[in-house]
Amino acid sequence: MSTDFSLRDPLPGVLEQFSHRWSPRAFTKTIVAPDVLARIIDAARFAPSCFNAQPWRFYTSNDSTFADYLALLVDANQVWAKEAAVIGFLVAQKNFEHNGKPNAHSGFDSGAAWMCMVLQAQHEGLHCHGMAGIHKDAAKTFFALDDATDEVIMAFVIGKQGSTEALPEALRAKEVPSARKKLDEIWVKK
Repeated sequence: MSTDFSLRDPLPGVLEQFSHRWSPRAFTKTIVAPDVLARIIDAARFAPSCFNAQPWRFYTSNDSTFADYLALLVDANQVWAKEAAVIGFLVAQKNFEHNGKPNAHSGFDSGAAWMCMVLQAQHEGLHCHGMAGIHKDAAKTFFALDDATDEVIMAFVIGKQGSTEALPEALRAKEVPSARKKLDEIWVKK
């Protein structure tokens, strides 16, 4: 499937793995082999983290839990996420294991792990789409998480890109890699 990246304008030398990373909603129902999924999650282990705490925890669906995971997404995300191969949740441990003190960087570090996971999935020929549209309280209950120690950061899906025609009409126009802000909008040089 050919994807149009013309809205993106990386500087010469920026690796395509970054400029060609995007979050489709159109997926085709496939199976992600267990060894492939293991490699995708394993890539996250190598993200940097404060005090090497590695506060991230990835929860992923299987055949018997897929519907339960799907129900933890808001309705608008369920419409298209139902075709993905895997639904997952990223949870951050709020406190350091070595001393029990709050880790103010656990969400940031978990985001770094997420990006490692996404790039490995892309290398495997798959796509990921992260979501904030979730039922956080229901997810906390489902995963038996403790508000004092765990934070649900996001949900995500992994799968093979599918046909845009399978999406509801309102989502079809959004099914392109989005433009990015210009470099001088994000880089402050003083």
